[in-house]
Amino acid sequence: MRIGLEIHVQLPTASKMFCSCPTTDADAPNTHVCPTCLGMPGSRPVMNRKALEYGIMLAKMLNCEIAETTWFSRKTYFYPDMSRSVQITQYDNPVGSRGTYMFQGKKPVRITRIHLEEDPGKTKRVGDQSSLVDYNRSGIPLAEIVTEPDLSTPTEAREFLKQLIADIRHTIDLPGDGERSIRCDCNISVGTERCEVKNVTGLRNVERALTFEAVRQTKVLRAGGKIERETRRFDEERGVTISVRKKEFEADYGYIDEPDLGIFHIGELARSVSIKESPAEAAARLSREYGIERKLADQIISTSTGLAAAFEHIAKATDAQTAASWTAGAVSAYWKTFETLKKGPEGIADIIRRFRGGEMTDVEADIELRAYMTGTDVRAIKDAGADLSQIVNGYLDAHPEIVGEIRKNEKAVNRVIGHVMKETGGKYSSADIVAAAKSALEARL
Repeated sequence: MRIGLEIHVQLPTASKMFCSCPTTDADAPNTHVCPTCLGMPGSRPVMNRKALEYGIMLAKMLNCEIAETTWFSRKTYFYPDMSRSVQITQYDNPVGSRGTYMFQGKKPVRITRIHLEEDPGKTKRVGDQSSLVDYNRSGIPLAEIVTEPDLSTPTEAREFLKQLIADIRHTIDLPGDGERSIRCDCNISVGTERCEVKNVTGLRNVERALTFEAVRQTKVLRAGGKIERETRRFDEERGVTISVRKKEFEADYGYIDEPDLGIFHIGELARSVSIKESPAEAAARLSREYGIERKLADQIISTSTGLAAAFEHIAKATDAQTAASWTAGAVSAYWKTFETLKKGPEGIADIIRRFRGGEMTDVEADIELRAYMTGTDVRAIKDAGADLSQIVNGYLDAHPEIVGEIRKNEKAVNRVIGHVMKETGGKYSSADIVAAAKSALEARL
């Protein structure tokens, strides 16, 4: 089985690709439009520089070759959502080509190209005989990332897309839910011929569409049939793919160079544009430089890049093992609150450095850390901890058999945690209760 993806990313620009119409949601259909994005005779496109910069940033993230010059073409096809019957896109000289993207730090996935193009409008069918077209979306800037068929299973395709979306969001500061700004065309072949499933949205739907198509193609081949090269769509409600049309070949689109835009010399711009370290690259580097497991590195990065920076501060102040232990535990537990306080990670690293130097116990360090990261008074934390400890120990005194049960099965501690949670009615966090229960039990075992 061979799977390749064509990922369409809506770029977060304020205006459309070739005109000044806004890209924000409109109150009514066909209101964020002008002669240019409607393709009126005499109108001329003007390139959105920010969209070009975003395209270059993504090309760099994908380790693509970036040419000195690039230009656009007219892709001809007749459909109601393209009012001028051509789409302005890139064909023979895209922003980036021949890239390599590392999946899960170990599998290289080849990137055929990344090119820029405008989005068409949106068609809404009304009954069996008519359709309505909203051109508010027409001209929205897109970057299309095309991979080679290097993915082997629907599950792998889903995980690949999940990682890629995270890196895209980080690289170009894609706002909100990045998955909602991304559509995917899924190409899959079980035999020699491939089919394309168009415009699939959502990670789960990508996996579902590919799984159905893999089963369908396998059944056709086993029955002695032939897979026809075609375009299909995914019906989310029924979980099936449906044939839409025979798949076009590139020659069918009649590409010609876009005369109104000319040639863009992007070499100097590409060399001046810098990108942030992607989450995938950061996780690989943390694992490599600090000797921590890749799973933990991924967990730290997925929580927050700020947490990753804090981990590095702690590691430099102490050592990698100490940093990993505290980051995965207390620091991670208090991180969401800490981010709202706008403090630096240096204070966190200093508390853990003093603990490692023997200046305080782990309990004292945890109290100071919680106070620093949550903005809570140390005395209030100590008083709450004493109350919680009293509740836990009181329950263990009344049920001494639990200690014996825990010696046989560690999960028996959940009985203590559940009782305390119920009795305190949400007064304490689950993390505090778990810590108090484990501390009290360790003293009795």
